[in-house]
Amino acid sequence: MKTPCLDAEFAEIAQELLRRGWMMATAESCTGGAIAAACTDIPGSSAWFAGALVTYTVPWKVKYLGVPQRVVDEAGVVSEEVVSAMLDGLRRECGVQAGVAVSGIAGPTGAEPGKPVGTVVVGVDAGARRCGETWRFAGDREGVRAAVVAFGVRKLREMLMETE
Repeated sequence: MKTPCLDAEFAEIAQELLRRGWMMATAESCTGGAIAAACTDIPGSSAWFAGALVTYTVPWKVKYLGVPQRVVDEAGVVSEEVVSAMLDGLRRECGVQAGVAVSGIAGPTGAEPGKPVGTVVVGVDAGARRCGETWRFAGDREGVRAAVVAFGVRKLREMLMETE
């Protein structure tokens, strides 16, 4: 998924990560690695992008990111608690200083009570700052995924620019 409209954001992210000597990674579910693909579309991204874990299923979130099963059971897989645990896993398992994690329902099926199609939790970790927010993106599966990629990238850029 080429994202030319994000070129300016990526340039700023890359510059800031390089300035700090930081690496970033992604932990993705409903986007299936699209944020990582957008990162690696940028020439030279290996200097600041370490990699991605596409943990599409709960067992993979638990096994590879260390998301506690009880958190999934209590909060649901599409929750700020699970996405925060995914970010914890990126830091712990991948040794990065920044990251983006997402879990959601891109559709067309999968809606749950209180979590319609388009519900996505986007978490961003930038050094000492972290946020996790639940959003409802409109559109079909492709549109939701594209919107999540753009939102995650822009949120990471915003948080990097606000922190020291």
